[in-house]
Amino acid sequence: MQTEKSSQTQMNSGASDGILDKRANEKKNVPVLVITYFVVLIFICMFAYIIVFIVRDSRTFIANSYNDRQNLYAEKVKKGSIISSDGNVLAETITDGDGNEYRNYPYANVFAHAVGYDSNGQAGLEMNSAYYLLASNQNIITKTYNKLKDEKSIGNNVISTLNYTLQSTAYDALGYNDGAVVVMEPSTGKILTMVSKPDFDPNYIDDVIEETQDTDSSCLLNRATQGLYPPGSTFKVLTALEYINENPNYKKYSYVCEGEDIFDGVQIHCSDYAVHDTVDLADSLARSCNTSFANIGMKLNKQSYRDLCEKFLFNKDLPYDGYYRKSEFKLSASSDDSEIPQTAIGQGDTLITPLHSAMIMSTIANGGVMMSPYMIDSIENTDGDLVKTFKPSTYGKIISSSDAKILKDLMLGVTSYGTASDAFADASYTIAGKTGTAEFNDNMDSHSWFVGFSNVDDPDIVVCVIVENASNTGASAKYIARQIFDAYYYSVKN
Repeated sequence: MQTEKSSQTQMNSGASDGILDKRANEKKNVPVLVITYFVVLIFICMFAYIIVFIVRDSRTFIANSYNDRQNLYAEKVKKGSIISSDGNVLAETITDGDGNEYRNYPYANVFAHAVGYDSNGQAGLEMNSAYYLLASNQNIITKTYNKLKDEKSIGNNVISTLNYTLQSTAYDALGYNDGAVVVMEPSTGKILTMVSKPDFDPNYIDDVIEETQDTDSSCLLNRATQGLYPPGSTFKVLTALEYINENPNYKKYSYVCEGEDIFDGVQIHCSDYAVHDTVDLADSLARSCNTSFANIGMKLNKQSYRDLCEKFLFNKDLPYDGYYRKSEFKLSASSDDSEIPQTAIGQGDTLITPLHSAMIMSTIANGGVMMSPYMIDSIENTDGDLVKTFKPSTYGKIISSSDAKILKDLMLGVTSYGTASDAFADASYTIAGKTGTAEFNDNMDSHSWFVGFSNVDDPDIVVCVIVENASNTGASAKYIARQIFDAYYYSVKN
């Protein structure tokens, strides 16, 4: 009996020791397992990055003007052409009698910022589409023959979304004024026109860069994407939208305009101190009544106001591949109330680029859906065979279709009886939009804005125009926009 108990005790002791040994081994294995999992995680992350780089980022990397790999491609491939959507060659490679290659820009300054240049660095489409221009999709027999003869294959052609007729119309209409024009299809995001002045001739870009190095010239700056301006009264569209969102009874809004007023110690006056008398929300936008909108601004929730603007990508990255600057909206919940009146009328610290302004208007025209803007429509080989097509990309639903419809109706008032009625009253097509006068210094000198879209029930194009220092030049953005809309309906669409 004693022996059985002793034997059982030994068995229990052995089992206990086995459990302890197992636990000890498990503890020893923990660091090994952690390291193993960590190594596997790193491997998965590296593999994922390689896939993402190959699929998405490699083209951008190769298109970087500082990447020497472009030179290696250029040794084997003659760079292809950039062509407008209506078939005009905007950039091409020409070989002279000595066998030297150079880029030629047949339309010189007209497409300068949109197409860019390919010497002394790169810009515009020349940079963004370098990957495709330096790739060749000629048939394999021709490429093999070229290789045996030690000759270059011909690179692919980039078919842009740019339209020659609209681009040249916008360029001529802007005239000698500094400023920018952007034309977009709101339903797709295609950029049909991108003009910036002052401009330059990319055929002589080396001389241009040398001449501007020691001056304050800004002709190389693409104002359409990198020019930050106070939006002026074009911003009232967003102020109105925030008021509508916060006040379901917005149709009952009423204000008596006496030409000027004081809000939290800030004096606001209407253009030329015009007295608008009693106005509702529709009249306030149509007649661009500053005092009414300052009054509206004082009623808004500052944080909600900021949230709305950031939904429209103020202070955010834009879904655009080219170089651009972020638009700025500074008002926040902690801001002093005295900052509201100027902000509500598009002054103060708010800044926007013409491209971003066109995107906001396109979102409204497109029923609240923002499309990503783009300038490459397709890629073709030198024989004209299709290599790749770029499809429209939706950024996201920014506002409801009902809110977009309300804003459309409000902006119809701007062109039918408001501040833009003199420019569009006799148009054969419908226009919804907003004018803007944006002061930029203490002397009250101002830029002129117009942004709007045509064929309001089924929008065709959005046009955004800014004319710098218009108060001193006498130019007006709305009349420039009218010329572009006319060109679209009388030349492009027909």
